[in-house]
Amino acid sequence: MLQNYLPEILLEIKDVLDAVDELKMETLERAVMKERRIFVDGEGRSRYVGQCFAMRLMHLGLQSYVIGDTNTPAFAEGDLLVSISGSGKTETVVLNAGKAKKKGAEVIGITTNSASPLAELSDAVIKLNATTRGDVENRKSIQLLGSLFDQSVHILLDNVCLAVSREEGISNEQATKNHV
Repeated sequence: MLQNYLPEILLEIKDVLDAVDELKMETLERAVMKERRIFVDGEGRSRYVGQCFAMRLMHLGLQSYVIGDTNTPAFAEGDLLVSISGSGKTETVVLNAGKAKKKGAEVIGITTNSASPLAELSDAVIKLNATTRGDVENRKSIQLLGSLFDQSVHILLDNVCLAVSREEGISNEQATKNHV
């Protein structure tokens, strides 16, 4: 039988999320609840996590887009961009954050590196103390590459959606009506 790593993986995720600054998470929750368009950006698995977030926002009745999709409009003043990059240096994510800022959008970065180019461009940064792909010497995870970061971001963003749904009184039945 193969080794069961689930208890250790779950503990790693719990440790990362327990260390998140709750005020920064609340900043994201409040930003999502404003009447505006919400854009999500990331590359690789961070993009997949962002797609999950954008889909759940749509289920909540919010207007959401994933950067790079064919139906994504240009940024405009007052929009929100949630940028996901473990390193905070992913070139396209940083480039898009800069474009959003120039158009007057609010940028919230989710990263492990609060001194990164993404963090510098962001109006608020949610820092996760998670291992990413580039961490070689001081890995904080038994998992490969950036799995711990991706898993933690996914759960953090699902928490944001749940908080927004409760704050706005959106039931599971209402969200289900927006599900295909």
